[in-house]
Amino acid sequence: LSIKNDNFLGGGLIDLSRKLWIGILEKSGKDYIVSFELDIANQKPRIMHSAIDFAGYPVLNKTFDQIAWVEWQQPYMPWDSSQLWWGHLDNDGEILNKKLIAGNQYDDKTKISVFQPFWLNNGDLLVSEDRSGWWNLMITNTSQIDHIPPQWRRLWPMQSETAMPQWVFGMSTASSAGEHIISAVCTNGEWKLFSFALDGSIEELNQPFDDLSYIQADKNRVLAVASNHLHMSGLLEIDLSKCTTNYMPSSSLKLADEYLSKPEKLSFKGFMNRETFAWYYPPINSIRRKPPLLVKSHSGPTAMASGSLDLAIQFWTSRGWAVVDVNYGGSTGFGRAYRDRLKGNWGLVDVRDCELAAQFLIDAEKVDPSLIAIEGGSAGGFTTLLCLCSSRMFRVAACRYAVSDLSALVSETHRFEKGYLDYLIGPIDDRLNEYQLRSPLNQRNLIKCPIIFFQGMKDDVVPPAQTNTIAQSLKDQNIIVEVHNYENEGHGFKDGAVKIDVLEKTERFFNFHLKL
Repeated sequence: LSIKNDNFLGGGLIDLSRKLWIGILEKSGKDYIVSFELDIANQKPRIMHSAIDFAGYPVLNKTFDQIAWVEWQQPYMPWDSSQLWWGHLDNDGEILNKKLIAGNQYDDKTKISVFQPFWLNNGDLLVSEDRSGWWNLMITNTSQIDHIPPQWRRLWPMQSETAMPQWVFGMSTASSAGEHIISAVCTNGEWKLFSFALDGSIEELNQPFDDLSYIQADKNRVLAVASNHLHMSGLLEIDLSKCTTNYMPSSSLKLADEYLSKPEKLSFKGFMNRETFAWYYPPINSIRRKPPLLVKSHSGPTAMASGSLDLAIQFWTSRGWAVVDVNYGGSTGFGRAYRDRLKGNWGLVDVRDCELAAQFLIDAEKVDPSLIAIEGGSAGGFTTLLCLCSSRMFRVAACRYAVSDLSALVSETHRFEKGYLDYLIGPIDDRLNEYQLRSPLNQRNLIKCPIIFFQGMKDDVVPPAQTNTIAQSLKDQNIIVEVHNYENEGHGFKDGAVKIDVLEKTERFFNFHLKL
């Protein structure tokens, strides 16, 4: 909800005891926790707390007298360094006795991230925190938190993740159903659902999905957005008392299993010979002993390629292509050390990992080395372009709203990601030369293969001028280039007809230039 041109609201909850909406107000480049009275029209926000920079994920305890929330400050992203705050709420909704109770202390050189606090009925507060190198749940009792520092207990240590990067408000990987703690757990890029007990025991819930998010629970019911390699995202409901599941797909479309390529887990030696992961999709009904290969570099770049049903991938496998969706170093779902491989190394680690994923499949004689294509959008488009600069392996490429000029990205991007490149490359004032060296625009003379570009004309993250500049500069070098603009699309295409058009144009472009 926009309340002024530069003021925005989000990430809210309802305080039933005081009849308030409590959430985040972004105003003039700063976040505030604010409240609105529910029974008054045309009200103005009442500021409850002024954050140093960013704030999010406010949550109330069961008796509505305590509040917890997350804060982080530029140049850090919330999954790199963040803090958990706590306070008492008085009868009027004022926050008293504010305390920083977990996460990164301001003078702490060790970067710690916290994700999604929530309360149990007994007053215990839980949060996912990654001091161990893995986002794991930890718990404390808040009854005396205003008198003594909280004593956090790590009852369920594991080399798996119970959180994900906080790109948007409302993300949830764990919830409480009575005294049951229900959490999604990610191991090597694959999610499962578990019940955690206060005695430290853990039990996996029997359900068929391996991509799970937005976990919510109450009493004996658990809800999640769920998918797997056979089903697109839908609503999963689990009845803990009856041990039953019910799945409501978001689409009535149902494809027969034999028409779907099942992803295979791929582990290979990536950048600096470190174990790296990907999903490999073999072609369906290929007429070639060695099929063409499409390498996918995901966006983010702090994101994750999952093995859930992706019709864009199935578009290619149904046409005889093999696809490898690379979880290059820097991807989520494999612990902080894996995520930190990209720290200062964006444009190096991701590029090499995509090349080595393709080389692994070539060496295994699964694909034709003369028919290798690559595609990506946004940050994945940046990786795609740099792969073309560093290797002749790729014979054709497709880029959607691709980052091609890092210096321009610093000056043009929005507030949330303003400091993101400090992590991915380094502060621009200190590493300007690296920004220039790693920008595909400045390495365009190394690109030799045909490229098709797709750009939204309302994109305020990668403006159209950035795509037009690199496309024209490649044309000036006599490189075969196509550019397709979409007037009503922004950063990340939403219209289904546009998505289909992108796939069909890409297929025609690839087939023509690979002589398929």
